[in-house]
Amino acid sequence: MVMAIPPASVAQKVAVPQPLKAPFTEKPQASPSGTTATHRLARKPGKSESDSQIVAAIKQISASQIKATVEKLVSFHNRNTLSGADAAAIRSGRGIGAAREWILSQFERYSKSCGGCLQVHTDAYTQTPMERVPKPTQVVDVYAVLRGSDPENAGRIYLVTGHYDSRNGDTLDVEGFAPGANDDGSGTAVSLECARVLSKYKFPATIIFMTVAGEEQGLLGSAHFAKTAKAQGMNIQAVLNNDIVGGNKTPGEKLQEPNTVRVFSEGAPIAATEAEIRRLRATGGENDSSSRQLARYIREVARQYLTVSFGPKLVFRRDRYLRGGDHTSFNEQGFAAVRFTEYREDYNHQHQNVRTENGIEYGDLAKFVDYEYVANVARLNAGTLASLASAPAPPANVKLMTQKLENDSTLTWDPSPGRLATGYEVLWRATTDADWENVETVGNATRATLNRSKDNVIFAVRAVDEKGHKSLPIIPIPERRTGE
Repeated sequence: MVMAIPPASVAQKVAVPQPLKAPFTEKPQASPSGTTATHRLARKPGKSESDSQIVAAIKQISASQIKATVEKLVSFHNRNTLSGADAAAIRSGRGIGAAREWILSQFERYSKSCGGCLQVHTDAYTQTPMERVPKPTQVVDVYAVLRGSDPENAGRIYLVTGHYDSRNGDTLDVEGFAPGANDDGSGTAVSLECARVLSKYKFPATIIFMTVAGEEQGLLGSAHFAKTAKAQGMNIQAVLNNDIVGGNKTPGEKLQEPNTVRVFSEGAPIAATEAEIRRLRATGGENDSSSRQLARYIREVARQYLTVSFGPKLVFRRDRYLRGGDHTSFNEQGFAAVRFTEYREDYNHQHQNVRTENGIEYGDLAKFVDYEYVANVARLNAGTLASLASAPAPPANVKLMTQKLENDSTLTWDPSPGRLATGYEVLWRATTDADWENVETVGNATRATLNRSKDNVIFAVRAVDEKGHKSLPIIPIPERRTGE
């Protein structure tokens, strides 16, 4: 079963110059908590000072370790969710059961290396017969929890996942070779590598490293975990799903972009109520779901921490055209979730039987994976997880005052819970722009007035701590009460 994250009171402690932009040109003035900040420096949201711990963690991501992980997963021959998982199959080293036991052993090994800092679990249930599942089948997710070191912030959870099941041309084939090197040995390797590296450090908030099963049968494992997490009230604030991040290097491929990974994010949330959809339409917020804010955050992390010429291409749709992935299971439960996928997929190496026809090699083989590319994806994931888990919680109850028609815009918010925040920043961008253009530091205030019209820009507020770690941005909702 899914483990409910323990209350903060019983948290386990783990071992281990921007250019000015008009109209604001005045020196920043301190703003006591609860007051309105009106004098600020406006600047581009550029590269800020890096956290040395996050830099050190990213440097430990290893392409050779990732290669060894992918090759080990391929060695299980067929990881179809319907394949063997009994004791005999596990002993034979073939099938999803053997792959599951090996993944468990890796998480346990990483935990032993950090003095037991990881809590290793499985989430298992029996799927009744359905399309692509002809008989009752056990579906097992494997995950490790790096409990936050700060009791007041450990309840916040950031999750990375990939699916460890595989398939060939027949969804029900449990015997034929189904290597699944790219789809999704690569994503599983990213999750494991993040666990190996980040478990060596402490973070105030909690990180979950997950591998799920049943993706090829219909997102089964992720759906079960997400539904249970929602029912248990788990505070999952971001999900990073890595699926097909192998950077395909088929000989002769000229259109792949080896320095780009796509990050897909939903617009109007699939879990939104009718009232929330009406508000999105009324305020022009169709491009500002929590998943879109997560995608923008990932881009900012890339600019700050990736020293190589590698970064995300933000694709503003839930997934590839008419397709889906495990992040969708979390979106359906109202969690912010995105998908990482290589820039250009090769469909000869997805859901294909291994063979050669007319000089073309088919099959998802390890030799077509670019391991340095996967390592860069893992670095971006690790940097994002570490940044989020180090940052204060986002501000709560963010509002945009709309009691009267005026060109100035006043925002209010409640302090960030968890007592890590030492200040706040207001972000804004033109309604025609995809990413944040400007940021203003407003100090330790809970209210700010800007001489920019809410008709022309989109606003957000984020919390910042004394070391410069930034929370996810929160889009305000309109406040119509009088007497403010």
